[in-house]
Amino acid sequence: MQPRVVPRSGNALKRRSAEIIAAAAKVFAQRGYHGASTQDIADVLGMRQASLYYYFDSKDAALEAVCASGLADYAVRALRIAREPGSASDKVAKLVFQHLAPMAERIDFTRVFHGERRFLPQPARRRIRAFERRYERIIERIIERVIEQGVAGGEFRSDLDPRMATLALLGLGNSAAAWYGRESGTTLERITSDYVDLLVRAFRKGSAPKLRVTH
Repeated sequence: MQPRVVPRSGNALKRRSAEIIAAAAKVFAQRGYHGASTQDIADVLGMRQASLYYYFDSKDAALEAVCASGLADYAVRALRIAREPGSASDKVAKLVFQHLAPMAERIDFTRVFHGERRFLPQPARRRIRAFERRYERIIERIIERVIEQGVAGGEFRSDLDPRMATLALLGLGNSAAAWYGRESGTTLERITSDYVDLLVRAFRKGSAPKLRVTH
């Protein structure tokens, strides 16, 4: 069952809906899908469980709403970065930061999306995957254009494959969600700095020969 559409409008209602989705994300992140209940979500909000059903028809609908949140936001941020003046290296750095930022700003959403969406019913998983792929394609093309800019301008290696470089950037960022917060001494700033250094060093022109993988 899809998340219920609340039949009213207004900024106050939107803020309340966002608060309820954030509470659901917190509960799912802490307890997991199977350990969580709509009563747990209501308790976090200090509201009656029956009132929660005004926003969600079920626990499945709450999980779907959490998983759907956030993808569009990164696409908007990435497009803004791509349109800014500046070098391709600077843009890659900003793209990495914005890709990793939700781990600090919205860590519950990130963990639920990566760890709990598999428990959604099949129709909901299909909707989330379609939603995800739509924004992934937008994001991938934005990043790819930035890297193409770097190659065309001589800033990045001429033999750099923009598609592979884009997937490497996104894959590196996605992998951090699995361990962020579990490694002592790691901060978002440190991860971003190290990841940018790894990627930009690999993308830039240099005297080191390209490595050949042998079997």
